[in-house]
Amino acid sequence: MIEPIEDPGRVGYPSVDGVVQAKIQTVEDIYRLVRTAVVGKRPLRATYHGRDRWFCPHRLGRNREGDIRVLCYQYAGESGSGLQAAGSPANWRCVALEKLSRVELLEGAWYTAPNHSRPQTCIAEVDVDAEA
Repeated sequence: MIEPIEDPGRVGYPSVDGVVQAKIQTVEDIYRLVRTAVVGKRPLRATYHGRDRWFCPHRLGRNREGDIRVLCYQYAGESGSGLQAAGSPANWRCVALEKLSRVELLEGAWYTAPNHSRPQTCIAEVDVDAEA
């Protein structure tokens, strides 16, 4: 029997005979990782819309339609709209939690921009906020 990796920020299982066995992350798994990142002000790495993204989630909750969303500051990786210089307010993203995959909790610097608290439509019902 293969034992799962105990680190909740890592996805998968150790390799057996050189073959890495992946663990599928459920929406609940991803929610827990994102919530941990918000509370601990820790960055995440994930795949979103097929692109590798590195971001700091600042707020987790639901939009007006009741869907789970994450307000995050993307500081590295790929983006369809492109990334601006560090600290730019253009790097804020409203992410649909169910579209995230391969989520990893990282150690490292916390990135943000000065307009985190501005009124926005991403999240109407806040579960957790890094600035609260």
